[in-house]
Amino acid sequence: MNMGRDSLNRGSSSQRYGEIDVLRAVAIVLMVLFHFVYDLKEFAGVGIDYQSLFWFTEGKTAALLFIFISGLSSGFSRSPVKRGLKVLFFGMVITVVTYLVMKDEYVRFGILHFLGVTMILYPLLARLSSRTLWGLAGFSAVLGFWLKAQVVATSLLLPFGLMYNGFGSIDYYPVFPYLAVTLLGILAYRYFYAQRTEPLFALQLNSNLIKWVSRNSLAIYLIHQPIFLLIIFIVNHR
Repeated sequence: MNMGRDSLNRGSSSQRYGEIDVLRAVAIVLMVLFHFVYDLKEFAGVGIDYQSLFWFTEGKTAALLFIFISGLSSGFSRSPVKRGLKVLFFGMVITVVTYLVMKDEYVRFGILHFLGVTMILYPLLARLSSRTLWGLAGFSAVLGFWLKAQVVATSLLLPFGLMYNGFGSIDYYPVFPYLAVTLLGILAYRYFYAQRTEPLFALQLNSNLIKWVSRNSLAIYLIHQPIFLLIIFIVNHR
């Protein structure tokens, strides 16, 4: 996910890669659409099952794209730790807001928390060999699915994927297993972009709309839900 106007897909030459902009724009559109369907069901009473296989897959695809692109884009970033702290801050803002509004299902460790933490960790991950990253990706995936079946008596381990009885959240992306997707993004940067001076694909992106969505995806992520809820509120009280 592009966290503001700090370029996530620029190298030292400040060159943008059209395919990354397109993937990021697709991810934000899919996520906005999923949240719109969720809001229609939960706040407007529209009979849409956002937990059906189609909508679950649609929403999860958006999140996995964001995570993959974040890992890939960190290779281009001049200040991943600074960006990570910024994203983590907005994640904490969402935690406070959802706690005040939703109580039991508030966001403890959502996708912004996850992305912020992995951006902060990037300088450490970047020091590891590609073979080690592949092994860590596989280990993270397996560990995450194992942890999902475990139950603990504390909420302190939620960031790692260990849940307690009765836990519920509208947005939950723990380090395990999703770190595996970040690592795949880092590996994609190494294999396809790190040693290149020209774009991987001959894609000349002339769409200002796609570029704008890509560059402002964090802002879009933060404001689209309040806009949807305001519209629903207005319609419900006409």
